Amino acid sequence: MIGTSLAFTDGLNRAATDSDFTSTREVRNLANLNRTWSSCRVLNLAKIYTAYKDNEDYLAKPLFEHSALNRALILKHTLRLDERDLFPGGRRTVTKVILPYDPYDLRLGGRSFFVRQTQYEPMMRTYLGIEDMGKNRDAKILRCIDELPSLDPFLLREHLDKAGCNPSGVYFQISPQDLKAMTAFTAREIENLVNVALGQGKNSKGATRLGNKILSDNLSKTLAPLQMTLQMSDEEFQEGIMCWRGFLYYKWCHVELQSGLRDVLGGLGSYRTSGSYDEAMRGYLKKARPRIAKAVVEIINDARDTLDHYDQVYHALAVRRDPEPFRQFLLFGSELFIELGHKIGILNHISSFWKYRMARLNRKGAKPLQDIEFADMLVDFEASLFNNLKKDPMRQRA
Repeated sequence: MIGTSLAFTDGLNRAATDSDFTSTREVRNLANLNRTWSSCRVLNLAKIYTAYKDNEDYLAKPLFEHSALNRALILKHTLRLDERDLFPGGRRTVTKVILPYDPYDLRLGGRSFFVRQTQYEPMMRTYLGIEDMGKNRDAKILRCIDELPSLDPFLLREHLDKAGCNPSGVYFQISPQDLKAMTAFTAREIENLVNVALGQGKNSKGATRLGNKILSDNLSKTLAPLQMTLQMSDEEFQEGIMCWRGFLYYKWCHVELQSGLRDVLGGLGSYRTSGSYDEAMRGYLKKARPRIAKAVVEIINDARDTLDHYDQVYHALAVRRDPEPFRQFLLFGSELFIELGHKIGILNHISSFWKYRMARLNRKGAKPLQDIEFADMLVDFEASLFNNLKKDPMRQRA
């Protein structure tokens, strides 16, 4: 939500004394983002700018043409009560864009708006000079990003590619934290390939080295035998490795999410609220709890089915020494890839938001959520579950 009528360039001169982020907590939260790379919830273009501003590929293929947007922080944001009037249609999770005054020091604050909020087009004209929203490339990219349930690098890259946008690969790197956590998982996943398909015998170090190559952005001669096995051109292999990296990432996410999702499913059935005795509220909670639990389980199982298909074609390569199913999967599996990314994004949102709300309640002296507060969280979950799955939550409640 834009907090002032001055143009963005004017705001740069006032940054130190008149930030649009006026509360101490908001400034602190923004500064914390300066230490993090991108994630499922945050696309940190400010961090990417400070790290790659002299990189030739970054300069030649920017994500956004407007320099302020290309140094922004883009977040998947759950609307607070005082923000919901900006979306009369009832959206709960939206795309927030923060334009920092200084990408090197986010403590100075910045300006922010929500993609497609009320008065969105006039704001884009005033703050970014965009006159024709239908033709402007940056506006198109923001719409693409807003359509996604998650900002994970693989889903984002695939979605932008389908829209005809192919920016530098530096925008789609796995965060260092996730990369570190994935290394051992990936080594275990591909150990059979190293041991059997590539003929290296039982070699955990070889699996780790190959896993690091697959997870990195720089393909090397180490992977040449795999490229020959799959009979792929250089371009096909580059895209195929990106697809494989994405499936490994989603498989890792699926495993990592299980504990949090068990907490969600258990809490949906057992959490005891306080507060009102409103009959309609009790009726909604009684129906919504099992409805949401069922939908979450369905998405978990759907994601598992897609990953099982991946496991089958990978088994053909690594154990049966038949590369063709895996090759076809990498070449033509983009639709499965996008569907899986959407499902993992929804599950990640539900798990992380539940954890965030419950962590606050575990503090000493914290009171249980009131009926209305718990219902508000469940409505957000339903919006994520049913809107993204092309279902009507109102019809589900009928």
